[in-house]
Amino acid sequence: MSDEEHHFESKADAGASKTYPQQAGTIRKNGYIVIKNRPCKVVEVSTSKTGKHGHAKCHFVAIDIFNGKKLEDIVPSSHNCDVPHVNRTDYQLIDISEDGFVSLLTENGNTKDDLRLPTDENLLTQIKDGFGEGKDLVVSVMSAMGEEQICALKDIGPKS
Repeated sequence: MSDEEHHFESKADAGASKTYPQQAGTIRKNGYIVIKNRPCKVVEVSTSKTGKHGHAKCHFVAIDIFNGKKLEDIVPSSHNCDVPHVNRTDYQLIDISEDGFVSLLTENGNTKDDLRLPTDENLLTQIKDGFGEGKDLVVSVMSAMGEEQICALKDIGPKS
């Protein structure tokens, strides 16, 4: 054995997959699925019967969790589909910058400054109004496949 030290380049992620395989026949409504490389929430699943020589097929109708677009896919029920790892994290809102980015407080006390305000008009006005009134706001951030977006808002009362 040599006494040399080995140095490895460290990358931001540990090589963990952004998705995991799941059999198409086991994916249900309100679950998640990857369609056209986009993480989606399933809104409708229908299964067709097997043909003379074929497989039963699952027809998925799903909505992209970040941009709200409707996507459809048909997959044999015995085949595997990609399912995204979806995480929701709550952060306290500290500040809104003029260029549309938000400053959030993480659980360990650090700040997270790389998120934009949501594009959803309703949520956007709720955040801006609540922040303007000096309320303590907690935003829920949904992350999947390397993307993050503010998806919900909680009001935890006036600033003390």
